[in-house]
Amino acid sequence: MIEILTDLPEGVIGAKASGTVTADDYESVLIPAVSKATEGDGKAKFLLIFGDEFEGYSADAAMDDAKLGAHHWSDFDKIALVSDHTVYRGLVKGFGFLMPGEVRVFPMSELDAATDWLAS
Repeated sequence: MIEILTDLPEGVIGAKASGTVTADDYESVLIPAVSKATEGDGKAKFLLIFGDEFEGYSADAAMDDAKLGAHHWSDFDKIALVSDHTVYRGLVKGFGFLMPGEVRVFPMSELDAATDWLAS
């Protein structure tokens, strides 16, 4: 499941993943939210949280993630992953340099620091 977060600073879009994320989560929740946030010529700042209850992606969701990234390749100014899941933290740290925007990884205990960094 993907939940769009509210009460974030202006210009920051946020999502929290829990359980197993499916293609339907991408198609009905995340893709519309990202598309709205990146309308026009503005760049989005994206907060993604994988908490303890996050279990992973279905195969179809992984494909939608790749499509979303390709379609919005240069639409993100900053991306912050907040998670204690070592595999996902490692993947983002290892491949984040490929993104045109700045990418940082934060532990769950630093959620406020991640939000502050995105807002700056």
